[in-house]
Amino acid sequence: MSPLRGIKVVEATTMITGPLAGMLLADLGADVVKLENPNGGDPFRTFRGKDHSPHFLSYNRNKKSIALDIRSEQGKDVLFRLVRQTDVFIENFRPGVMDRLGIGRAVLTEKNPRLVYCAISGFGSSGPYKDRPAYDAVAQALAGASSLFFHGNPMITGPSLSDNLTGMYACYGILAALVERGRTGRGRVVDVNMLEATMAYMPDPFLAHTMLGLPAEPLMRSRASQSYALRCSDGKLVSIHMSSQEKFWLAVLDAFGAQKLASDPRFNSRAGRVDNYLELAQELQTIAATAPRNHWMERLEANDVPHAPVNSLPEVMADPQVRHLGSFHEMHHPERGAYQAIRRPVYFDGSRDDQPLDLPPNLNADGERIMRDLGYDDSEVEKWRRHNEKLVSGK
Repeated sequence: MSPLRGIKVVEATTMITGPLAGMLLADLGADVVKLENPNGGDPFRTFRGKDHSPHFLSYNRNKKSIALDIRSEQGKDVLFRLVRQTDVFIENFRPGVMDRLGIGRAVLTEKNPRLVYCAISGFGSSGPYKDRPAYDAVAQALAGASSLFFHGNPMITGPSLSDNLTGMYACYGILAALVERGRTGRGRVVDVNMLEATMAYMPDPFLAHTMLGLPAEPLMRSRASQSYALRCSDGKLVSIHMSSQEKFWLAVLDAFGAQKLASDPRFNSRAGRVDNYLELAQELQTIAATAPRNHWMERLEANDVPHAPVNSLPEVMADPQVRHLGSFHEMHHPERGAYQAIRRPVYFDGSRDDQPLDLPPNLNADGERIMRDLGYDDSEVEKWRRHNEKLVSGK
């Protein structure tokens, strides 16, 4: 049995932060209903492609969809009926939008005192930035994360971090509120914002800077953790991470046949290796460039050095450990074809067989059934259908 079986979630969200929070709950067995604008639904549906883009598929499995205009009187009534029988409500509108629509947190929690209401925003529900638009690169920049990635010519690279972290912290807060509700019988309002979520995931640079006075720059963590990326003679990269244990430094010297570095005054102490990080990186790079990566991988493994190839995404999917774990699950979409979904990384009692793996829904795929389950008759369902058609046609 899935851990959240029986928990009902209503999600009025788009893009990543809210949809990810909803999907994480769905992956644990929650019944998640996604409210979507009748005119196109979640914008991620058609992001860089037709309906069911890879981006939409990534964050919306195991959900139901209803097309609902929450600005209309009937839309509000549907929402209120849903909320009365719902455990969790998630929204990621800008602060104040839900209140202006007449369906804010005070209204919904009055309808259902047991409701866990989760609001996700860019910068928080108050303060000088609360009304600003926020996306991943904006939150990374404001939180200081970008300053720790940018090196040389600044460029936005890599996967979305602030978006995904915020969705995870939202799920974390929701789960805590549900546990508390089990004791008290009352819900909570959970507020999560992208700015603080991004700062919270990297506490050590802030403390290293404020407590030790270390310069906050891109190599800050690499120096302290003694992490290196080395290009081998075949052009492939290998990563090593020596951390603070002396045995790993000695093991690296053995693996690279570089015992002469042990007596170098720049590197004969951990403090020296931290202070002279770039110089040591160059010494190791010079050696790595003399042989192909497989040669060094064998040497590093034989000497028990923490290491890994710097894999491309296709190489990750083909990696023996990843294949052993069964991290990817092949999904089959009737229009998009087969695609690889990443399974939940959480096991219970050594298994994750309880994880549902249903396709993300078509827009409004479950709308009529949801309406009828809420007690609406034929005339009310028809009124809802015609209103949606009018919005789509623009008439």
